[in-house]
Amino acid sequence: MNHVRFNFLLPRSSLTAIPGSYKIMCNDRICNITINKSIKHEQREKSRRYGHRGKRGKKKKEEMNVAEQKEKEKLLYLAKLAEQAERYEEMVEAMKKIARLDVELTAEERNLFSVGCKNVIGSRRGSWRILYSIEQKEEAKGNGENIRRVRGYIQRVENEIVKTCNDILSIIAIHLLPSSADSEPIVFFYKMKGDYYRYLAEFRSGNERKETADQSLKAYRAATSTAMTDLPPIHPIRLGLALNFSVFYYEILNSPERACHLARQAFDDAVTELNSLSEESYKESTLIMQLLKDNITLWTSDLPRGSELLNSGEQSKATDMDLDTPEAS
Repeated sequence: MNHVRFNFLLPRSSLTAIPGSYKIMCNDRICNITINKSIKHEQREKSRRYGHRGKRGKKKKEEMNVAEQKEKEKLLYLAKLAEQAERYEEMVEAMKKIARLDVELTAEERNLFSVGCKNVIGSRRGSWRILYSIEQKEEAKGNGENIRRVRGYIQRVENEIVKTCNDILSIIAIHLLPSSADSEPIVFFYKMKGDYYRYLAEFRSGNERKETADQSLKAYRAATSTAMTDLPPIHPIRLGLALNFSVFYYEILNSPERACHLARQAFDDAVTELNSLSEESYKESTLIMQLLKDNITLWTSDLPRGSELLNSGEQSKATDMDLDTPEAS
């Protein structure tokens, strides 16, 4: 299998700033690319093409007063302190208090909220997977008493996941989305909404699973609608959305073909705009592109014979990673 890499043979500063011809490593081969415009010129064109990333007609909240600003600064410091101490529950609590101020969060603040939430829910999702695996082993042994014990523990963890997800979804719906006027935070928080409904759907069944999956799908579609209009294909938030939305199609809707199609389309669209990538977004965007490629390869084995996607020849090292992508700051 080929490993897809984007190794520029010249410094990134040269590549992004100076038009000309360059060589890159792609699929273990040296490829030539030509940049006809400087990055600043390209970004001006993107601004005209996608519009100001920009105002969505939502009402702006009033400016914070001095007391609120001081409170926000204190909470932001405490959130960063909690992150360094790996006390993620307290990190999330601090960021929830900032969210309740009902002002649009900065990129840094969005990332702090997302990272804290991801760690809080991630540990519980990990516990659930371990317990579920143990349950399968106990069932194979036919040990009824242990099966009951494990199932009781699983229920306890599921209750914690439900409480955590509902709490985060409530903050997003009541405070964060209504306070967001620009396209980036709108996409960011709709993506988060889709993610946390997806986490609920992971262990639910029957009508509960269907209803939760429908909520996740609506949120991902809302995020995609804004991203397709206002964010360029190479933008890390748009790429991260495509990554997690494709995971939703594969894991929740059991549709590897739609998952592969979405992931491949996002990757192909981003490749055409590599030469317009800003310095601060380069590593993040190309990392997500690699994860998209890895998932495509992992999922291709589940495609039906004769599928166009199966025969397209796209291959890379298989690595499954569901990424809650932090925004480039």
